[in-house]
Amino acid sequence: MESISLEDRSANARPVGSAVNGSKPLSGFADPALFINRELSWLEFNQRVLEEAVDPGLHPLLERAKFISIFSSNLDEFFMIRVAGIEHQFEAGLQKRTVDGFTPGEQLDRIRAVVSRQLHQRNACLYDNLLPALRKEGILFVRFSELPDDERLALNIHFQNEIFPVLTPLAIDTGHPFPFLSNLSLNLAVELGEHGTEAMKFARVKVPGLLPRLISLDSIDGIAISPGTTRLLWLEDLVENNLEQLFPHMRIVQSHRFRVIRDADIEIEEDEAGDLLQTIEKGVRSRRYGKVVRLDVSPRMPSNVRQLLMNNLEIEDRSVFEIDGTLGLGSLFELLRIDRPDLKDDPYVPTDPFGNECGNDLFGSIRDGDRLLHHPYDSFQPVVDFIDRAAVDPDVLSIKQTLYRVGGNSPVVKALMKAAELGKQVAVLVELKARFDEENNIVWARALEDVGAHVIYGLPGLKTHAKLTMVVRREQQRLKRYLHLGTGNYNPSTGKLYTDYSLFTCNEQIADEVSELFNALTGYSRHTAYNHLLVSPINTRSRIVEMIRRESSLKRNGHDGRIVMKMNSLVDTETIRALYQASGEGVRIDLIVRGICCLKPGIAGVSDNIRVVSIIGRFLEHSRAYYFANGGKPELYMGSADIMPRNLDERVETLFPVLDSTLVMKVRSDLELQLNDNVKSWCIDADGTSKRIRNEAVKINSQEHLMQGTSPGKRAQGIKRS
Repeated sequence: MESISLEDRSANARPVGSAVNGSKPLSGFADPALFINRELSWLEFNQRVLEEAVDPGLHPLLERAKFISIFSSNLDEFFMIRVAGIEHQFEAGLQKRTVDGFTPGEQLDRIRAVVSRQLHQRNACLYDNLLPALRKEGILFVRFSELPDDERLALNIHFQNEIFPVLTPLAIDTGHPFPFLSNLSLNLAVELGEHGTEAMKFARVKVPGLLPRLISLDSIDGIAISPGTTRLLWLEDLVENNLEQLFPHMRIVQSHRFRVIRDADIEIEEDEAGDLLQTIEKGVRSRRYGKVVRLDVSPRMPSNVRQLLMNNLEIEDRSVFEIDGTLGLGSLFELLRIDRPDLKDDPYVPTDPFGNECGNDLFGSIRDGDRLLHHPYDSFQPVVDFIDRAAVDPDVLSIKQTLYRVGGNSPVVKALMKAAELGKQVAVLVELKARFDEENNIVWARALEDVGAHVIYGLPGLKTHAKLTMVVRREQQRLKRYLHLGTGNYNPSTGKLYTDYSLFTCNEQIADEVSELFNALTGYSRHTAYNHLLVSPINTRSRIVEMIRRESSLKRNGHDGRIVMKMNSLVDTETIRALYQASGEGVRIDLIVRGICCLKPGIAGVSDNIRVVSIIGRFLEHSRAYYFANGGKPELYMGSADIMPRNLDERVETLFPVLDSTLVMKVRSDLELQLNDNVKSWCIDADGTSKRIRNEAVKINSQEHLMQGTSPGKRAQGIKRS
């Protein structure tokens, strides 16, 4: 067992490719041609998301619009984080190549080429297919200029009363410096002229982000409601057609829409941070001031206006994207507010087997045996109930929990606050560095502190991403520890949309290690001997590689070497090399990877025993499950860690063993179902591209089957290739 504590991880981090537990280093498989570029793999994942909108037979119309929104928002975040980082490398003159052989400049060139193609495909889908189809269903996007006079008058009055007061036109000239343009802001560059002169002036108007982007004409006073029809107007169209109210006595020559995306990563020098809470607050505020990494403009923007923006934003041509049509299509998510259930997925109500079986005796049910829930097919409510009941149970003495993303109006945090108010010892590690959830987490951290809970903000240099809850309860003159271990966040909203597992157990050996881990997070414990849990950055990589190698050894000794790994991303070079080595020795490997996959499957002599599939469907595949056949004594680990350097080296993560053989079989059944999916599944090829899995067999949509609780082909018979 490696002896490296959480606090030691910076000084003792092992270089990729070094020895694991005294075995030979995985120094082979170094050819860059054996790896897929991480950024291009992510773009291929987002392409799969886009295809959910492009294919008219997959989803109802408003759900297809939702996937365009998700694709667009994903791409914004990709530029804010990943492209921003590569830009920093490029501008610093770094020429270090990635494991797949690309320099920063080469990556930026390839990213631009792929993104340009994807944006063209997205817009063709939206304007040539989706919007005409919505129009046939009575949902119309209208233009201000095409409306009759009485409706334009009503909209102008609405503008004057509801929009004009929040607009701030900013001049751009020698007396007015170029204004700051916030991250993700949609703007109008306005060319102005004074009557009687040819002199040109420029101004900027920001389209207010706090107002809905889509204006429903049915909601405007003075516009008659059209039964069976929903008419929508983009907010910027209304602003653009009322510029004369912002610039009286000026001549509006023309206006041009543009959108800015900035570097949104927060860098914190924690040794000098002092109060981490205040530092994060400052970082969140400064996020909007990061360097511009993408400028979206209309192809019709004149070159002089475009150059004005580029000069003042300090960007080059590679960061400018010409997009014909509406900018910021993440706002299409607003379409789901329309009351048209016939154009949406059927409502889904999850089952609650936990509640049906245990009634009010939740702790007694866990004592009777480990319980496993598969969200969202099983309700997330038992997770909330577990904490809520612990909060009011007079026999519960303490609750310890990690919180990464909890969302707004969190019933989990409210239950913890209630427990603290009732005098229980409550210790909560709130990860303030959870990207884009910092503000929510700051609010909840302060609320917990106000009621007397012990709030910890994590370890220096490490994000705490583990999903752990421990309830200590007095029973029959002794203390009993109850655990919830999960693969997803303590967020009931995402619990309805993300596929995740929850394990409830009171196993003493696992509880001992969870206790030690909490002590390491809250105090100065330097515990390293985790024999049941896999804990990053201590032993996750080494144990995963060890189990991969074990399958190779068992295969050489006549067993059926078998590995199935389900995760969000596979990036870690050392693990990929171990999988290549196992494949070369005949181990059958199936990988279910939703997002990034840097491993190339199907290469003769290297990965011809590896298959990679990706499932994109109604729910976001988020669970992590690592199954090893182990010569007939299968081992299954689940938890928070993907196989990425950041999860293995830079975060506190946990993977927990599933010890109940019945539950192992249940998860095997779920994995087999996904491996046999031929409706929502994609096959990843050796060149990193994806193709839908289609065959003439009975159609199997894994998510639909799990929603229906069906078991095609008695899927508990074991994992097999389709």
